[in-house]
Amino acid sequence: MKDALVEMKQTKEYLVCIDSDGCLLDNMELKHKECFCPATVNCWNLQGASKYVREVAEFVNLYSRMRGFNRFPAIIRTLELSYARPQVRERGLVCPDLEPLKAWIRTTPVLSAAALEEYAGSHQDLSPVLLQAARWSREVDANIEHIVRNVQVFPFVRETLEKLSKFADIIVVSATPHEALLRELTSTGIADMFNVIAGQELGTKSECIRKAKEGRYRAGHVLKIGDAPADLTAAKDNDVLFNPIIAGRERDSWRNVLEVSADKFREEQFQGAYMDGLIKDFLDCLSEEPHWNIL
Repeated sequence: MKDALVEMKQTKEYLVCIDSDGCLLDNMELKHKECFCPATVNCWNLQGASKYVREVAEFVNLYSRMRGFNRFPAIIRTLELSYARPQVRERGLVCPDLEPLKAWIRTTPVLSAAALEEYAGSHQDLSPVLLQAARWSREVDANIEHIVRNVQVFPFVRETLEKLSKFADIIVVSATPHEALLRELTSTGIADMFNVIAGQELGTKSECIRKAKEGRYRAGHVLKIGDAPADLTAAKDNDVLFNPIIAGRERDSWRNVLEVSADKFREEQFQGAYMDGLIKDFLDCLSEEPHWNIL
């Protein structure tokens, strides 16, 4: 199978890697509240505690420092936090053994439902929770296909992409499945503005950035733009620059990329106090502990 990132042709001296959901596309709240949460309640049999599970799921995926994580590590965090709540324990609900799912996450090169189903098929003694997780992931995807439409890009995204494209190759690096990613980017009319669109099938965000930049772009000439700490981690893993898009302040964040960051990046003035200030502001806006645990 060909890897679009490995085969990508460099056309500019700079590279910009951009996340999709909640960064380019104003779809994070829609997806998690209308697609992920119902699938989590349904597939993990948590109907009797749906109020509390939904609150946990929204915290983990939208408002915590796990925002933007791949869905499989995120569901583990969601389930563990949910079952730790007294309101859930009081209902007699017991957390399933998640260790097989954790083991798969630690060892798999690709975090996807297809990869999980293949793994579960060769580990029959461990398969119940693995297949449950795969069913949940498939239901999430079905919900997204059914519900998510008429999605818009954030203000200033198009103008920023046009400005960046004058001096940089631009790729999408996302944990979203490629089919959904391509469908949503195409529907907004911006799919053709990217050299490559890389979904979860091509690897983690860190791996995708590594493959895209390796042997091509020099130090200081690669920028990651994202709305989640996972994007920051991917940037650090590859020693590239990072510009955050802050949840709830997306419009202002993109306007700043357009009017300030793009020029600083091109002029090699991005790293240092400017980037450090952006990152501090970004992390200050995301919680490490759920509010119900804070006295």
